[in-house]
Amino acid sequence: MNAKSAISKEIFAPHDERMLGAVQVKRRTKKKIPFLATGGQGEYLTYICLSVTNKKPAQASITKVKQFEGSTSFVRRTQWMLEQLRQVNGIDPNRDSPEFDLLFENAFDQWVASTASEKCTFFQVLHHTCQRYLTDKKPEFINCQSKIMGGNSILHSAADSVTSAVQKASQALNERGERLGRAEEKTEELKNSAQQFAETAHKVRFC
Repeated sequence: MNAKSAISKEIFAPHDERMLGAVQVKRRTKKKIPFLATGGQGEYLTYICLSVTNKKPAQASITKVKQFEGSTSFVRRTQWMLEQLRQVNGIDPNRDSPEFDLLFENAFDQWVASTASEKCTFFQVLHHTCQRYLTDKKPEFINCQSKIMGGNSILHSAADSVTSAVQKASQALNERGERLGRAEEKTEELKNSAQQFAETAHKVRFC
């Protein structure tokens, strides 16, 4: 089981939530640590996760999840409701870049994704989720590549694939129906020919 599947099962499933997407990140700038803070839990991996509740009305949220070095479990940290997201900054709209910023009502984080591709996938899911679950006060997406906002997004590609599969299945059924129809016609023709032959033979026999 990979990390994202484990996070979904361990962090979100017990709270009756579905994880829609996640991206592994690290901070672009070091976070200031209070002078009195001592010790620590060592190195860790950070994931930004997008989830939605199964109960209606559905509520979407963004959660920071960590996995500390030497541990196989995950820890839920900060969580924001999707309504609190104000801006998503892709940093550079002209190239594939792993950097991005998230601006919330009460927080601002600068991140670097593990890969530009992973960031792109997360942004596509995030944009789609905002359009679906937020009726107003949608966050602003700036400096993002056009493929994130639509067009060649994986969501549209997936939808196109499903539509194509349905069309192919429908066409196959129609073709099968036509073949069956032609077979029935041929059977009926053979039946009529046999009946006519039988009648003709009967007449010849008694002439």
